Amino acid sequence: MNGEVYHVISRTVGDTVVFKDENDFYRGIFSIYEFNNTNSVSIFRRRQERKSEKLNIETAVRRQTSYSLPDKRDKFVEVWAFSFMPNHVHLILKQVKDNGISQFMKKVNGGYAKYFNEKYKRKGHLFNKFKAVHIADDNQLKIVFTYVHTNLISMIEPGWKEKGIKNYKKVKEFLEGNKRHSYLDYIGKKNFHSVTEREFLSELMGGIVGCKDAVNNWIIHKEEVKKLSDLLELYDV
Repeated sequence: MNGEVYHVISRTVGDTVVFKDENDFYRGIFSIYEFNNTNSVSIFRRRQERKSEKLNIETAVRRQTSYSLPDKRDKFVEVWAFSFMPNHVHLILKQVKDNGISQFMKKVNGGYAKYFNEKYKRKGHLFNKFKAVHIADDNQLKIVFTYVHTNLISMIEPGWKEKGIKNYKKVKEFLEGNKRHSYLDYIGKKNFHSVTEREFLSELMGGIVGCKDAVNNWIIHKEEVKKLSDLLELYDV
């Protein structure tokens, strides 16, 4: 529904690892920015332009998503947050066009699959049907914000949700230095700042300090928080 916010999870077929290296991740970031557009995207032309300029993918993506460029996209959604796991993606999206989330995910998943299959000599579908959970209120939105931005912890501490954190300092540094999610932009470390629209959610969370406090408290008290809220069962995927 237009004007409503959703937590969207897009998982790969057979849990295939699709973000194998940093170039794959940057291509994923490029996808959620560039394909958020009802107009056609000349992505292959841009790829050739990037090659001719001898740019690496990170530089190309940052240039493409820079505030210095006019944003002429006719958007399907507002992207409020993202997190790229090796075999799935978490997004917080506000729908702004009729059927916008479905159209956006179709273009993103299809476009990335074409890139991935070409690069790794693969054929066939890459993503399962995405899951979209409607966010009913501000409290749920705060929980989802925190969940999405702590999801990457399992890359360095598998099973942390059940067992707790072994090295809090290491995890904190990992989250605040990892480019694969939008957390950096929320805490004032410019990452891919044009990919997300953060004004409402940042204010809701209490700005930079509030975002950090929410994430840090979640890490420290994850087991207790999980017991207190049935909402969390929706997002442990």
